[in-house]
Amino acid sequence: MSRTKIVMAALASLVAGAIIVVYAQWGDNKSPALAQTSSQEIAQGDEVEKPKAATGSEAPKSEQPPAAKPESEAPKQAQPESAAPPGSPEVIYDFNRLPDEIRDTLQSIVVAAQSGNIDEMLPVLEENELPPMLSATAVSDPIAFWKKASADGQGHDILAAMLNVFSSGFMRKGEGKDVMYVWPYFAEMDLTKLTPAQEVDFYRVVPPPLGVEMKKSGKYTYYRAGIGADGVWHYFLQ
Repeated sequence: MSRTKIVMAALASLVAGAIIVVYAQWGDNKSPALAQTSSQEIAQGDEVEKPKAATGSEAPKSEQPPAAKPESEAPKQAQPESAAPPGSPEVIYDFNRLPDEIRDTLQSIVVAAQSGNIDEMLPVLEENELPPMLSATAVSDPIAFWKKASADGQGHDILAAMLNVFSSGFMRKGEGKDVMYVWPYFAEMDLTKLTPAQEVDFYRVVPPPLGVEMKKSGKYTYYRAGIGADGVWHYFLQ
């Protein structure tokens, strides 16, 4: 494959990866392969360049497909640097792996948050089986609580934080009825041991001044969210 084709394929992969931010589409962000040899390409190449007829003692050579490389030499798909170390919970980016109930809940949250009006979050909360935990103490009026906690009194920064948290990778914790899907995944990790790729994920969610302080302690103290396998939104709090 020519250098131009490789560059174009890489650009297409970057554009496709950016689409995952819009949750309503729930797309898969797996990168496509950059090179693929097909029988069609071989056939097209034959039409452009015809083999010369053998002359003299030269015997015509049959075109054979290149021999397969040994498994040890074959190119392997690179693993993301943000993958959790062995033994740690898996970091998941593919929202298609979520149960339908969770995806429905996420879609409701994202649509309400993108409206820019925090009052639109009230129907989402009312449809939840139980009020999600928003603070260490009970909150009787979530909308009023968010407005009071926000920088502008309208809750716009709360909605932005919510979208950023739910746009990150996540982890699945627990088993059976205790299964919980947690955002962002690094809320469950030692922040002093993040890979460079995980640091980028981290600063997409956490304001840099706050992030620097959290990395010193190794503990995540910003917004986190948890949704059960049945789609019940359990918490969104710091």
